Amino acid sequence: MSTNGAKTTIIRNGTLIDATGQPAVPNDAVVIQGNRILSVGAVPPQINVEDREHVETIDATGQWIMPGLIEGHCHLSFGQPAMPGLNIARGTTSAEFSTIRAARNAREVLRSGVTSLSIPGGTWFIDVALREAINAGMVEGPRIYCAGRFIVTYGSIADNEPSWMGTPEHVNGVLANSVAEMITEVRRQCKHGVDFIKMADSTWGDFQTISKEELQAVVGEAHRRNARITIHSRGSDSTRAAAEAGVDWIMHADLATEADLEVVAENDVRIMPTITFLKHAVEVGREFGRSDKEVDQIKYNLEGGANIATAGPLHGREGAVRHRQRQLPADALRRAARQRDGDHGQVRRLHPHGSHHGQHQGQRLRRGSGRRTRHH
Repeated sequence: MSTNGAKTTIIRNGTLIDATGQPAVPNDAVVIQGNRILSVGAVPPQINVEDREHVETIDATGQWIMPGLIEGHCHLSFGQPAMPGLNIARGTTSAEFSTIRAARNAREVLRSGVTSLSIPGGTWFIDVALREAINAGMVEGPRIYCAGRFIVTYGSIADNEPSWMGTPEHVNGVLANSVAEMITEVRRQCKHGVDFIKMADSTWGDFQTISKEELQAVVGEAHRRNARITIHSRGSDSTRAAAEAGVDWIMHADLATEADLEVVAENDVRIMPTITFLKHAVEVGREFGRSDKEVDQIKYNLEGGANIATAGPLHGREGAVRHRQRQLPADALRRAARQRDGDHGQVRRLHPHGSHHGQHQGQRLRRGSGRRTRHH
């Protein structure tokens, strides 16, 4: 959702939630200039509310105003699920059709209230192109921070074809069965403009497919190229190895033990658990082959308090599950709106006029580290 020029938008009235955990308060005015939130409180004197050509006023009476949500785990360009009744969307889809559908998905994400989105893997380089199109103002969507295809080995998630087929480009993973192949793939993806690298271990974590040494090599290459790196890791061994190798965050960690999580914490690595999945695994995991020991471990982690980020409302019912898992609604909302790993000094609380107003004016909204406001 790129903003060109310096048009000013004023949101008047309504009820304001600032996602800091503070109570909701009556809103006077939220003033947005270009892609910066200029102020919260009374309209600054330099803003001419009668200048209809450059100033748009939205009356939010009877509605709620809150920061845009951050979706930490969402895939826009996967070829599945198929779309019933549409021949081109049966099974494997074309890059062209997948791109158009991804653009539609991006708009749906934005209109659900998500204004910043992390995409840990997709097909082709669709998500990179979509990110650039949104930044250029060509299509409507949230800020995108994206990886390319998962880097996988034989036996990893996304390695579903016979070995002689490899991983075709419509698949969300790309095979790399040696350190040299992995390094080459990191370089190729960085050349094509990804924001971060996604590794992927086994689907359910019942065995480890990527060694610690391989992970260390890929982490080193990604960081050397100023790219962050994450991994799909549900297993105990793979989670510990990933943390020791220095990945920036870990997806899932379903079967990580308390000892594994200590290693994760010692290395200051975040976990993106996708809590909705953990809840379902506890409820029906045994029906799909999970052992009692695995289900007990997943339940323990679900009820625990690891340092976690949020997969947003488009990854199941994350916020609702968090609430049921003893988080107050205000805390669940705060996590969904403030989960970034470093905001480069650009995101801070905006106070109403008369309370540190000058200090906090003009916070820049950046892709991957910014804030947008939605009213609904």
